[in-house]
Amino acid sequence: MEVDYSKIKVVGFDADDTLWVNETYFRDAEAKFATLLSQYETINQIDQELFKMELKNLPLYGYGIKGFVLSMVEMALEISNNTVSNSTIKAILDIGKEMINKPVDLLADVELVLKSLAENYRLIVITKGDLLDQERKLKQSGLLQYFHHIEVVSDKKEENYSNLLNHLKIDPSEFLMVGNSLKSDVLPLVNINAQAIHIPFHTTWVHEQVTENEIQNKAYKTLNGLKDLLQLL
Repeated sequence: MEVDYSKIKVVGFDADDTLWVNETYFRDAEAKFATLLSQYETINQIDQELFKMELKNLPLYGYGIKGFVLSMVEMALEISNNTVSNSTIKAILDIGKEMINKPVDLLADVELVLKSLAENYRLIVITKGDLLDQERKLKQSGLLQYFHHIEVVSDKKEENYSNLLNHLKIDPSEFLMVGNSLKSDVLPLVNINAQAIHIPFHTTWVHEQVTENEIQNKAYKTLNGLKDLLQLL
C-alpha cells in the first residue's frame, strides 16, 4: 500500500529497540531468573509463569525494569511457596540493577539518521517505561541535542498519542512515528490518521506481538533499518 510522506513535519521515535538495544537485556534477565529458580520448576514453565505475572502487574507497575523486578520477586515467592531464600531475593534484585546499569548501545546509523532528519524535520521521542531509567538512557545516549521534545508515557495507545499531539499542537496528518513495535508504534498512529514506519528488532516481547488480522489493510511501511528512512523523507 502506497504511503505519502510529503506532508510530514514532525517525526517521532520510539526509544527502546529503535534507538538503542533494550529487549535483549530482558531476555538475558529472564534466562538468569529461570536458572535461579530451576529447583522449583522447569525453565520453560518459569518463563511462562513470569510472563503471566508481568501481564497481571502491568496495570499496577507499568512498563520498565522496576516493575519487571517486582514481578520476578513475586514469582519467586509464589513458585517456592514463600520459601525462597533471602540470598535468592538479593540475586533477583542484582539482576535488576545489572539491567539498569547496562551501557546504552545505539543501533546502527542512529546518529547519522537523526542528524540528517533534524535539518528538515522537528524530531521528538515518545517512549514508555520507567521515567528515571528512560531519562538516564537518553542522557547517556548523546542524542538529546537532536530532539525538540521528550515524552515518557505510561502506555502507547491511541488516546496517549492523540493527547500528546494535541498538547504539542501537531496535526496527525503531519506526524510520522518510527518504532519497532507494531502494537505500540504503528497501529495506534494509523488509527488516528497519522503515519507510521515499522523497523523490526530481532526480538520482540510477546506482549507487543500482533496478529495478521490486526495489520491487514493498514497503511504503513516496514524498513530493514533506520538508514532506509533517508530514502523516504
